[in-house]
Amino acid sequence: MTHATDISKLGTGTQLTLVGRNTKDQHGFVNPPLYKGSTVIHSTLHSLENKGGRFFYGTAGTPSIENLENAWNHLTGAAGTVLSPSGLGSIALVMLSVVKTGDHILISDSVYQPTRHLCDVVLAKFKVSIEYYDPLIGVGIEKLIRPNTSLIFLESPGSQTMEIQDIPGIAKVARKHGVKTVLDNTWATPLFFKAHAHGVDISIEAGTKYVGGHSDLLLGLTSANAECFPALRRTYETFSMMPGAEDCMAALKGLRYLQLRVKEAERKALYLAKWLETRPEVVKVLHPALEGSPGHEYWVRDFEGSTGVFTILLREGFSRKNFEAMLEKTTVFKLGFSWGSYESLLTTVNPTSYRTATTWDHKGAAVRLQIGMEDLEDLQRDLELAFERLTAPPNARL
Repeated sequence: MTHATDISKLGTGTQLTLVGRNTKDQHGFVNPPLYKGSTVIHSTLHSLENKGGRFFYGTAGTPSIENLENAWNHLTGAAGTVLSPSGLGSIALVMLSVVKTGDHILISDSVYQPTRHLCDVVLAKFKVSIEYYDPLIGVGIEKLIRPNTSLIFLESPGSQTMEIQDIPGIAKVARKHGVKTVLDNTWATPLFFKAHAHGVDISIEAGTKYVGGHSDLLLGLTSANAECFPALRRTYETFSMMPGAEDCMAALKGLRYLQLRVKEAERKALYLAKWLETRPEVVKVLHPALEGSPGHEYWVRDFEGSTGVFTILLREGFSRKNFEAMLEKTTVFKLGFSWGSYESLLTTVNPTSYRTATTWDHKGAAVRLQIGMEDLEDLQRDLELAFERLTAPPNARL
């Protein structure tokens, strides 16, 4: 690979083909080799006793891991990156590197539910005070900061309810008070939102989703600025919580076409979101790129694009039977969690079961859509037939 300083002015697609590999070191082969192992042989006693060399033992990493770390550093503009076996693993790693007993932390009320579970079940055991805040609070978050506040956790957009946060505003307030900011940036990826350039200290990406792109990978990537990276790296090395070499190789392959995939997902999702706004069954479409979606003004100001995940709110009055038929009998869309892969997915959304700082006022059902790589016409027709089942008369055969 040409050094990162030499390729930074190239187009994004070009950079994605070059990062994380070096053909000179690879004997001319295009892709880097796969390194797997635990034991590393040392040529001297001094090296053995002093953990000499870049990779002194398997838990210190491998060239396969380092290739992906270097690629992610370049894409995010970070001082350093560490990898984890899952996105949630990355979130846990960050919490343990920043938060200590007795701290107060602020968590967006729209956050990924497993993040909430981690805070309420694990961090609470260590006497960490957890406070959830309205994701649209913006710079008003300053009034929630206490002398022992150590972290503000953002997720933008919220993975179910799609609120875009005022990240630069919150980051500025946090820095004023010496509070670290952490962002779950999985929806936008570094291609559509530059977390560190907008003041975020630590950015997390569930590589499981758009980086992997094929529903066969669990991976977390955590990038940090120069101030936060040393503590993050120490915690990472203490836990030896690293992914397998094959997963890193799969992620590097996923990066090569990441721009093409997210742009295609953006195109189809925007088309369907605008079409869904016209459907009588739909009360509202929560898509950050649409006017009226919560925090849309921040999306316009800060983001360079949108991806393929959004939520629709259905009007009240449909029976459970019809709702089940709507979702269960699709041909192209399937029921499932996650997003960012080639297949389109549906999952239900019900924030009333977990949110505490804000009120979910919608009374009807809500459905989150993940738009994959299928033909747009097939996706639209599948949804049209789904609405026909949703609105069918009581005695209709579904």
